[in-house]
Amino acid sequence: MSWNPRALPDLSGRVYAVTGGNAGIGYFITEQLAAAGAHVALLGRDPARLRTAVAMVRAQVGDSASLSTIPLDLADLDTVPAAADALGRLDRIDALIENAGLTAPGPVRRTTRQGLELAVGTNHFGHFALTALAMPALTASSARVVLAGSLITRMYPYDVADLQSSRKYSDFRAYALSKHAVQSFAFELDRRLRAAGSPVRSILAHPGFSLDRTSPARPGITTPVPIMRVLAPGTHGKDRGAWPFVQAAVDPAATSGSYYGPAFGSVGRTRSGRPPAASRDQAKARQLWALSEEATGITFALGGS
Repeated sequence: MSWNPRALPDLSGRVYAVTGGNAGIGYFITEQLAAAGAHVALLGRDPARLRTAVAMVRAQVGDSASLSTIPLDLADLDTVPAAADALGRLDRIDALIENAGLTAPGPVRRTTRQGLELAVGTNHFGHFALTALAMPALTASSARVVLAGSLITRMYPYDVADLQSSRKYSDFRAYALSKHAVQSFAFELDRRLRAAGSPVRSILAHPGFSLDRTSPARPGITTPVPIMRVLAPGTHGKDRGAWPFVQAAVDPAATSGSYYGPAFGSVGRTRSGRPPAASRDQAKARQLWALSEEATGITFALGGS
C-alpha cells in the first residue's frame, strides 16, 4: 500500500517526542501526529511558545489531542540530562524526532553556554547528547531516531576539521557544517546500532525548501505572506516539509539507514533516496563521533565501528 501523508494510520497508543515541536516544521510534525491519535511530547526552551503550540494543535485537531511538554535548550548541554530523564518517564517512545535547529546563527560567530559554535552546538552536539542519554529509553521501546538533514549540505563541503568554524566563519557555512554533522551522525548511528544488535533505528529526513510564508496560517506559529511567483514552484509550506519526518517516524516500511525527502529535491511527495557522499564517509563519521564525545563530555558507546 502506498504511503499517503494526508491519511496517516491510526496512531492511538503511540508516543512521539519532537524537539522544536513548538515552531515551524516541528509544529506541523506535532499537529499531524496528534491528529492521527498519537501522544506527542514537545521539547523546547520557551515555555510560553510551547503553551502556544499546544493550544494551537488542540484548536486544529480537537481538545482531545494528547500532548505534553518537556523543557530543553539544545544550546545549553546542562538542560539535556533532565530532558532525557523526562523522555524515560514516558510510557513508551515510538520515535524521537530531532527536528529543532538554528538556521541563522548570525553574521558574527557566537557560542553556546558551553563555548561551542552556536549552529553546530545547537543542531548537532545538543542532539548527540540527547540521543546518548535517552538511548536506554529508546532501546526499551525499540524506537526510531529521526534526524533532520538539509539541502544546504549540497552547497558547502563537509569540513569536519573545522566543524566549529574556528578557522573561518560565515553564517551559511556554519549552518551547513552543522547539518553535515547531523547527516553524518545519522548514518554512523545506524551503523553502530546495527553492529550492536540494537532494535533502535536511525533514519535521516530533510524537508526540501520549506517556508513559513507558504505554510497554512497558525497564529503565533506561522504567518503566511505573498511570495514571488518565480519562487513558488520550487517551494512548499512547512506542513509539507513535515511529511518526510512523519513518514520516517511512522511508516512500517521505513528501515534504519534510510534517507527521506521530497521526490523532486525541494518539493514533492516523500521518497527514500540516496544521501550525499559526504554523509556516507565512514572515516569522517568516526572522526565526528570522537569530536562529539569530546565536545559534550559524554561517552556514547554502542559497540561496532
